Amino acid sequence: MVTVVKLPVRTGEKMTAEKLKLFCDENGKRYELVGGELIMMVPAGTRHGRIAGRLHYLLAEHVYQRDLGAVYAAETGFQIAHDPDTVRAADVAFVARERIPPEGEPDGYWAIAPDLVAEVASPHDSATYLQAKVAEWLRAGVRRVWVVYPDTRSVVAHEPSGRAITLLEDDTLSGEDILPDFGCAVREIFIR
Repeated sequence: MVTVVKLPVRTGEKMTAEKLKLFCDENGKRYELVGGELIMMVPAGTRHGRIAGRLHYLLAEHVYQRDLGAVYAAETGFQIAHDPDTVRAADVAFVARERIPPEGEPDGYWAIAPDLVAEVASPHDSATYLQAKVAEWLRAGVRRVWVVYPDTRSVVAHEPSGRAITLLEDDTLSGEDILPDFGCAVREIFIR
């Protein structure tokens, strides 16, 4: 008999961002830290990874050609709250050039909220979990959160004002004021 576990798994273990970095280095598993509580994450499936990779490519191509800042891949931890600590990793994140210090970003978790975050919904992500994660990113100061839904081939763009816009395949996903001149048809995110 197979036991089905609802993920992400709350371990109940409490720690700081500094201890999380050491902990992850020791055992190689993927975790996030939410309000000081260790949350075990599962590796992304292949469809999830392909879609996140495609979105990263589209954003990075635009950002680096125009020297707009930096685009970060999945697994990049951002410390978005302190005492208790919260370290989240988006599937794709963007930080504007003017917010990156001259010496560059730190080697560990960066205590900054990205300007833009994209999350690709996985089959095991509940609506409650995704909404909580979006709210957390926005409270931390993220200016826009894109949630990509592979099953419906759609994107919901969330703003700090509470406004959420659903974009379908024929709609254009726009960087608006965060990524000037960026735009792509939503269907481009799902191209193989």
